[in-house]
Amino acid sequence: MDNNRRVLIVAYDGAQILDIACPSGALDIANRYGAEPPYSIELGTLGRRVARSSAGIPMGAGQGLETVAGQLDTLFVVGGIGCEDAASDESLLGQVRRLARLSRRVASVCTGAYVLAAAGLLDHRRVTTHWGWGKRLAERHPAVAVDVAPLYIRDGNIYTSAGVTSALDLTLALIEDDHGPTLARAVARELVTHLHRPADQAQISMFLAAPPPENRLVRDLMGHIASHLAEDLTPATLAARAGVSPRHLTRLFTAHLGTTPAQAVRVARTEAAAHLVRSSGLPMTAVARRCGFGSAETLRQALLDHYGETGDRIRRMPDMPTARVASKQETPGP
Repeated sequence: MDNNRRVLIVAYDGAQILDIACPSGALDIANRYGAEPPYSIELGTLGRRVARSSAGIPMGAGQGLETVAGQLDTLFVVGGIGCEDAASDESLLGQVRRLARLSRRVASVCTGAYVLAAAGLLDHRRVTTHWGWGKRLAERHPAVAVDVAPLYIRDGNIYTSAGVTSALDLTLALIEDDHGPTLARAVARELVTHLHRPADQAQISMFLAAPPPENRLVRDLMGHIASHLAEDLTPATLAARAGVSPRHLTRLFTAHLGTTPAQAVRVARTEAAAHLVRSSGLPMTAVARRCGFGSAETLRQALLDHYGETGDRIRRMPDMPTARVASKQETPGP
């Protein structure tokens, strides 16, 4: 047992249960597939109190944070709607600081970054968190370099991950670091998930809000577009990926989305860029690069065409702007 990789997951009231389930589930499967040394997984709370998840499910802790002693391999701090209360709890922050000193590496899931930042562990580091919370984190902790585009970021021995299930991508990466790609692939297959989405894949790809097209080919291509915004998405490339002619692809997009493939790509890139502009402090050149625009000026024009607003204006707006002209895909049904 002394040779185990000891993993402690820190929970509190209002924690997101998926933030706990993703890393613990993946590490448990790694053990069953022969991780050597295996992971020893513990859930800890202040005073060993039962924590109530954001879904109302009580979670019994096996460890009181105050009593944890000895070296830890990995310290996970999870997120959830209770993150801000947790980030203002000086007793919890003191234990997180102490436990971080005992740990080979420290990781946050989603808004667990709020707790690490409040504990002073993220100062002068590049970090990520859930896309909807990044702007507040950056405003609250100006010494922290917040980038909400990637799924996870490593800066030294500190790992931060984006929203909720990106913890699975991070944990698969940690398993690969510890035990190699063969075991990580086996865990991913057992979890019926990708192995593994790269760290710099945009979390933005998940929030195209339009209803999915009924046609499977169009739906699959829209998913590909959303998750590969910075890549070659010309109509010819998309048609080749789908195994149809560019002309047939245009007919399908026109019939099911009311727009051409090129226009659909431009809208996807523009909307993703607008979300990234609002939720991060990235300069416009970096936003343009991540979202597949050739330059900041090209992005500026796309935002003006789609929203009638500049990037600077969108960044200051209290809410997301509304597109000036909605495509068929964006228009809700009756």
